Amino acid sequence: MFRLLLPALLLPCLAVAQKYYTYVGAIDQESVLLAWGTVSGRGNTIGRDSKPYGKARVRVGDRTAEAERNWIRIDGLKPDTEYPYEVSLGDQRIGQGKVRTYPERAQKLAFFVMGDFGTGDSGQYRLAEAMWREFSKREKSDNPIRFILSTGDNIYADTLIGLRTGNSGDEDRDWANKFFIPYERLIRQVPFYPTLGNHDGNMTESRGDLSAYLDNFFFPGGKPARYYRFSFGGLAEFFALDTTDNTEVGAPVPFYIPRGEQFQWLKEVLPASRLPWRIPYFHHPPFNAGPRHSGSRIALEHFVELFRSSGVKAVFNGHEHNLQFSERSEATGGILYVVTGAGGELRRGDVRGAMRRNHIAGWAAERHFTLVEIEGPVMRITPLAGNGPVHPVDPDGKPFEVPVTVTLQKAAAGGR
Repeated sequence: MFRLLLPALLLPCLAVAQKYYTYVGAIDQESVLLAWGTVSGRGNTIGRDSKPYGKARVRVGDRTAEAERNWIRIDGLKPDTEYPYEVSLGDQRIGQGKVRTYPERAQKLAFFVMGDFGTGDSGQYRLAEAMWREFSKREKSDNPIRFILSTGDNIYADTLIGLRTGNSGDEDRDWANKFFIPYERLIRQVPFYPTLGNHDGNMTESRGDLSAYLDNFFFPGGKPARYYRFSFGGLAEFFALDTTDNTEVGAPVPFYIPRGEQFQWLKEVLPASRLPWRIPYFHHPPFNAGPRHSGSRIALEHFVELFRSSGVKAVFNGHEHNLQFSERSEATGGILYVVTGAGGELRRGDVRGAMRRNHIAGWAAERHFTLVEIEGPVMRITPLAGNGPVHPVDPDGKPFEVPVTVTLQKAAAGGR
């Protein structure tokens, strides 16, 4: 009986081993980076330094190229143009999709933001399905979704009776049901621009999580990066920052200190930006009403003051597993801080009693992702759940109006 059952039991494993995932690593005005691989077995099976599966043939529009590695950048494309693509190994087509390059100049932009999502549970999958529906609805509009931003904690370890038990993201196979499967359709068409959370390294989980993260994602600067920037159409510039203590060697230490290389870089590039919208995003929120974590305002005071003096109007964070909108007051430098940290994990505790003293104006304990739309000097921020709109409340429990609108001053709208 055992011998008869063994081949049947092996068949699903063999099918999984043959499954390839193709994804968009990065896009700009004239190029696209495509990557592929599997997420079964051990070792580095997908990402920048994964072992090649053989010479691949990649077609983007009418361009065809061969790749020795499991990724390729195709240059010479036209701005704001949609291209179908295919990836083949030998006679086997392993992936296909379509991409749209960025425009040279734009007055509109739409993107998703989410954080704290890589759980692999049903809540994450329902939200991923809702993201796909919203993406598809907007795909042929004049303002389609161009990319996804992550506010960190991209992959969590498995949990048993409240304890993290492994499969934390240090192996590519950990990424299967927590990233590549739920977002398969999305990442075939748009890039995912992440930031690090405490669960993406040895601050909370495995040191190897950081190495896998840096290998599996492709960053706008063309090399693995814990912090980076990119822009879109002369309209918005994004600053992906690392507020963790994760390290590749040695004990955990803060990466965000004022004298560190990241902040020295940020002090140069953020004030120098001339684009109307300058948008930082990172994991730990300076303003947070809980229920589990406090705000990181003191530790990140140098960030907050730099944002205030550099024309920043909106900042996106994660870490707390709910939705929060800050006040726009003297305490926040007139900046809207958005905690969007319930893309998979959810923390239900009621924080209304702590909102005012922590400068939080709106809150909801719902799994969600955030749709951000920019049209010239106006930004609209809409949180969406798996079954429709999110319904935040203010400190008194009254409805908090969404979408939340941020408007640039006229001088900022034309550049500085």
